[in-house]
This record gives sequence, structure tokens and C-alpha cells, in this order.
Amino acid sequence: MTKTLLIKNARVVVTMDDQRREINDGAIYVRGNVIEQVGPTAELPQTADEVIDATGHVVTPGLVNTHHHMYQSLTRVIPAAQNGELFNWLTNLYPIWANLNSEMVHVSTLTAMSELILSGCTTSSDHLYIYPNDCKLDDSIEAASKIGMRFHAARGAMSVGQSKGGLPPDRVVEDEKAILKDTQRLIETYHDAGRHAMQRVVVAPCSPFSVSQDLMKEAALLARSYGVSMHTHLAENVNDIAYSREKFNMTPAEYAEDCGWVGHDVWHAHCVQLDDDGVYMFAKTGTGVAHCPCSNMRLASGIAPVRKMVDAGVPVGLGVDGCASNDGAHMLGEARQAMLLQRVGFGPDAMTARQALELATLGGAKVLNRDDIGAIKPGMSADIVMFKLDQIAFAGALHDPVAALVFCTPSNVNYSVINGKIVVKDGLLQTIDLPLVIERHNQLASDLALATGTRKAA
Repeated sequence: MTKTLLIKNARVVVTMDDQRREINDGAIYVRGNVIEQVGPTAELPQTADEVIDATGHVVTPGLVNTHHHMYQSLTRVIPAAQNGELFNWLTNLYPIWANLNSEMVHVSTLTAMSELILSGCTTSSDHLYIYPNDCKLDDSIEAASKIGMRFHAARGAMSVGQSKGGLPPDRVVEDEKAILKDTQRLIETYHDAGRHAMQRVVVAPCSPFSVSQDLMKEAALLARSYGVSMHTHLAENVNDIAYSREKFNMTPAEYAEDCGWVGHDVWHAHCVQLDDDGVYMFAKTGTGVAHCPCSNMRLASGIAPVRKMVDAGVPVGLGVDGCASNDGAHMLGEARQAMLLQRVGFGPDAMTARQALELATLGGAKVLNRDDIGAIKPGMSADIVMFKLDQIAFAGALHDPVAALVFCTPSNVNYSVINGKIVVKDGLLQTIDLPLVIERHNQLASDLALATGTRKAA
């Protein structure tokens, strides 16, 4: 018999369904890994194999993270990279990342995913684009399977080193034929195109300034031959624009279109400097954007015109970006920052709390080209998170607990259900021994810093 789960007595269930219902004293009935019923507690079954009493909780769809570099949790707040813009920041970090190994990728993925899950995230993409030594994307995929996170593993790549006019050092770039061959291997080994899939593979050359035009075009052909999504960085800051104009005599959006990188199966990270023509093109083609407000502020890249994008019909989701350009991975915090940053740039009504929460759920689902996550309604994947309201951060805010989630200090979840399984219970991860992971992660981060002289031995 398929196991059932009942979540009942919620202060409010934020469904993000077609009517955007918010159900007071709400309940959710799950069979296996799929939501079967949603409604007032009194109208749903009263028993199940497992029951969660959500009294005093706000219940929302699991949050969706559309852009990350999880390995970067090993290099948070590196002194030389604390105060630079994007290209300066990368130049200081590439030599450190050149010493990454397989265990570092695996453990940093567990660490980053733990932080995400505790913040309310249930689905994440990760853009791993650097493969020195024995590193491989399989290391990340195995970690996701272990912790129980729904995962879009993006096979990134860099092929144009400094000797060819690119930004990364030559020792961290790969041969383009090898990149395409390994990407094909990963798709054939791990990609699940089915509904409720826990594992998908994404074709993801790093950026226009680290791969050739040929690789961009070949990667698009490969992705579409297998029916998988495509992802890269685009129009992140003014230097990005200048590089594109000098190198290709095109704006980043024009270059993306020229390479075949527009469409509902494509999403680009950042797009801070996307011009009006680019916004129109993305809206017309259904091309998605991963908005990463904390990283954009940290690197002084600017304020992405998210309000303009959304109003034009561009699919927009949120991303925490790499832990070395955000130094945190809190999805609810990212939603809060998205709301606040749009207000700084475009006025106090540029984004509401509920609109920010929608970007973090339905918006992210659309960007990842999925119709089975991002909402709590029958037939959707059972990805559900619960936030306790009896915390100091929410004191005095209970007249609108949904808005409080975004306006108030970002909270961690009390419960998280991913694919019908309880992954966080009473605020604690159930799938891994987190203190042990953190201890090993800190040791590996120290080893990495010592290997490049970033810090000296005690």
C-alpha cells in the first residue's frame, strides 16, 4: 500500500494554485509523493499513516532555487575577494578553486543543500562549471540523492582560458569535445524526464566570456536533441556588456539569440543589465531569468529590472547564487531581498511580499521548465514546507502571517516534506548528520585555503 501523509490544522496554507488561495485552518493529504487533497482541515481525511499537526504554522509550497554554485561554500568571505566586482572577484578565486577535489565537491554540496533545505528550499539547480583534479558532476548528484533534495544538476564548463582571451586561468578549462562527451554521458546516466522527477541534468556552459561561440551552439544542439534544459550566466554587470560588444559586436541578449540560447527550455542567471530589447525578446520566446539579488548587491552589479521583466511576461525565479558571492544560501532571505531591492530601485510598490513568494515558488518552477512543483494542489509533487509562527521574529506580525514570512527576519523551517518524505522534523535534518558534515566541510575549506596560501597553518 502507498504511504499517506496528512498535514492538518495549519494557521494558513499558501497554495499558489490558480486562484492563489490561502486556506485558514488548512490541511493537505498526500499519497506517496503526490498531493491528493487540499482544503480546510474539517473537509479532509482525519487519519493517515503519518500525521503532522501544523497548528501555528504557515505552510507553503517548497521554495525553488534556480541558480547556485554549491562548491563555493568552501570559499566564503575569502579576504582578497571580499570587496571586488565580478571579474576581480573571479580572478582572485579561480586559483583557489583549481585545487578542488571530488570529496570537496561532495561535502560542499551536502553543506549547501542543508542550508537551502533548512531555509525552505525543496528543489535546487546547481551550476558546477569547474572540474579540476578528480572533480565530476556525479559527486554533486550523489550528495543530492543522499540528502533527499529535488535536484537539477547543471553540467557547466569553461573552455576559453586566458591565453585565448578568456577570464579563467588555462589550467581550469577543458577541451570542448570532452565537455560535450561528458555532458552526454551525464544526461544518459542521470536525467529523468518524468513527472515528479528527483533528478534532472542541465546543459550549462559557464558564460560568454569563458566558452567559445562554437561550444554555445553545439551545447544547444546537444540539449535539444535530448530534450533537456539549458542554463548560463548573462548580462551580469557592465563589464559583461562591454565584453560582449567588443568580442561579438552584440548585446548579451543578441548573442544569446544568435547562439540559439532563447526559448522556454533556457534560463539565464542574473540579467542585471538586460536592456529593453532583451526583455522583450525573453518575453516573446519564454526565456527564463534567475534573479540573484544578494549576489548582485554583494558584487555591486546593479539592480535587475525584475518588475519590468515580470510585467512583460518573462519567467523569473530566484537564485541564491554561489556561497562565495552571497555568503549565504537562505531562500526565504533571498525572497525578502528581492522585494526590498526592487523597492530601492523602482519604488515602494515595485514588489509585494506575496509577489516575492510567488517568484520563489511558481516562478522558479516555470524557469526550470516544470509543471509539477511550486504549488500546493492535487496532482503536484508533495514538496511542502512549514514555518512556526511562535518565534520572536514574527512577534506582532500575526495579522498577516503570509507577508510576515517575507517582511520579517528570515526564518528556518520547522518541517520540510520533499517528494512526500519528511526531510526536516522539528527543525532538524533527518537524512544526514549535519554537525559531522559541517565539521568535515570546515576542515576541507581550511585545506583548500592552505593549499593556495590563502591562510597560513596554525
